[in-house]
Amino acid sequence: MATRGRKPTPTAIKELEGNPGKRPLNSAEPQPVRKAPPCPKWLEPEAKKEWRRLSKQLEQIGVLTEVDQAAFASYCQAYARWKEAEEFITQHGTIVKTPSGYWQQVPQVSIAQTYLKIMNKIAEQFGLTPSARSRITAGADLKNVPLDDMEDLLGGN
Repeated sequence: MATRGRKPTPTAIKELEGNPGKRPLNSAEPQPVRKAPPCPKWLEPEAKKEWRRLSKQLEQIGVLTEVDQAAFASYCQAYARWKEAEEFITQHGTIVKTPSGYWQQVPQVSIAQTYLKIMNKIAEQFGLTPSARSRITAGADLKNVPLDDMEDLLGGN
């Protein structure tokens, strides 16, 4: 049966954000080892570059673990295909004249849009978008961070 509503935010992201919803964190959530998985050999060369560019940083902030290999590989592969479509558009333009004389949008426009949507959806899960990043407090001991200024003033936690 499908669940309704928003997908839950991973606990690692909630902790980095300082638990903005103030709801109890899932203490029974599986805690895989915070170690970046190996880069899959089948990824396209551009996807491997993206993997190398981001994996260590995501490992350091604790949102990329060995069990996330497929999700992160999906992001990297979508990035590579989005980039390829965008490079085609830059080189050839967005429309072409068909043999019958009509103007038509090149398929790479919808390909780029599709892969950009996929990338953004996965990027949000890893905290890779500006809005997701703006909610993250990295490197702090989050158990001692006051929930807000009023809580700090009143001595609550």
